[in-house]
Amino acid sequence: MGRHFYWVGIADVPQWVIRTPGPAMGGTFDEPWMFGDGRILPNLGPIKADVAHQGKKRAFVLSGIEQAPIASELVANVFRTLAPGDVQLLPVSVEGEPERYFVVNATKVVDCIDEARCREVQHYDEDNPSPEYEGEYRWIYGLRIDPAKTEGAHVFRLKKFKMAFIVSEDIKNALEEAGNLGVSFERVTGPSTGQADQRT
Repeated sequence: MGRHFYWVGIADVPQWVIRTPGPAMGGTFDEPWMFGDGRILPNLGPIKADVAHQGKKRAFVLSGIEQAPIASELVANVFRTLAPGDVQLLPVSVEGEPERYFVVNATKVVDCIDEARCREVQHYDEDNPSPEYEGEYRWIYGLRIDPAKTEGAHVFRLKKFKMAFIVSEDIKNALEEAGNLGVSFERVTGPSTGQADQRT
């Protein structure tokens, strides 16, 4: 039986909204999207994340526009235990919270999109004003990947579509066991289910 993988998205459940982390001393990083770039990051110094909208506190969320994965200590331990070679856990202080949180930075980029089995793909065209995106996907509906090309990784970003944060079924199950999640899981292997699984 093949391995299954899931695209982690924002769940449609009551939850707080956390801004993308920045330097603890204030301001923003020059590359706020770096937490989704699929690479090991240098020492950023102390970082913090403000709460943009108060709501039900969740143990695992995706922040702001850049959708950086932010996890409580309990959830971070899932990644630390099951995928130590796939992630970099960066301590982040969340506004008003004494508990420790971490940015879960996926450090691997895997070339495994199965374009022929995706429902619809949209490419950046040559008229796009940002030439650095040439050859990448603007968006993918019904995303499908080839699990045989995942190189044994449990957590990764996708080549040419780095916005997708992908986890293995083992990670998904452990996260659901931890509970209190603000994320959903859309399966990207096997037959199309058409809808993400919502978890609270």
